[in-house]
Amino acid sequence: MLNKSFGVRFLALAAILTLFAACAQQGAGPSSSQPPAGESTTSTGAAPAMPAEPAQKVEEEKIVGPAAGSAGDFIATAGGDRVFFAFDRFDLSTAARTALQRQAKWLQRYRNVSFIIEGHCDERGTREYNLALGERRANAVKNYLVALGVSASRIGIISYGKERPADPRSNEEAWAKNRRGVTVIG
Repeated sequence: MLNKSFGVRFLALAAILTLFAACAQQGAGPSSSQPPAGESTTSTGAAPAMPAEPAQKVEEEKIVGPAAGSAGDFIATAGGDRVFFAFDRFDLSTAARTALQRQAKWLQRYRNVSFIIEGHCDERGTREYNLALGERRANAVKNYLVALGVSASRIGIISYGKERPADPRSNEEAWAKNRRGVTVIG
């Protein structure tokens, strides 16, 4: 029994080694589809034909970004779609005004785009209170964009209060992310 299993193992090893040797020889020598160096592939003595290569004029891969005038283009070009508010406040900070100026510039370029301003709050406070605060935040964003020359007829507002948190955790970092006004291109 010992000799029979040894024999089977030996034959399997020999077959594997033979296979590897055949593969190594095939990759080492010249390809059978190309003539040896110095020989011509034509009977007229002309230069040998060049092997087929990929097309010389390969177009460079284009980096495709969001379509002009799309929501993705708005976020990329305007530097974001949201502004943030302090706790229990709806007045615009300097950072919020700067962000809205970038948004207004994009919105003036694409005058046919309508959009909605969403007002959001953190989880603290009653549902009713946060809905009213979210509406005041959305209106603050709308009024600033209108003051920058964006037509009010293009702007809708909605308050989600605390119903759609960006960060569901219950801590200062999450609450700061949730107190926001979001410009939604649609």
